[in-house]
Amino acid sequence: MKMIQGVQIDLISADRLERLTSLEKVRLILEKVMEGNVVVLEKGLSADEQSLLIETTMREITPDGFAGIEMETYSGGSSESHKGGGLFGGIFGKKESPGRLTVIGPANQMKTLKKDKDLISAWVSSR
Repeated sequence: MKMIQGVQIDLISADRLERLTSLEKVRLILEKVMEGNVVVLEKGLSADEQSLLIETTMREITPDGFAGIEMETYSGGSSESHKGGGLFGGIFGKKESPGRLTVIGPANQMKTLKKDKDLISAWVSSR
């Protein structure tokens, strides 16, 4: 029997995400990415949830195992780049809304090729 190789893409609806706590969202995403899947969120994570995801990811990285995540987000409600929010935006009073769409995948399998106001282009390799 011939094995088909590829990458699984999990599309998670905004409705499902809204029913989860921040920690449940992070665990769901991280479990899927650690399995080698690419996760696409219909509604992005808040700045706090992104920070929690990155912090949790850093604890899971191992030298010969999990390499971390690659994450790209369309900014919420505007055509501005996602950059400029985060820590500095919070310090200077800019309220950052969750992104409209987020793509997250294993760092050793996914590479962002291009990102602009209405396109995220990523290359994903199979294992």
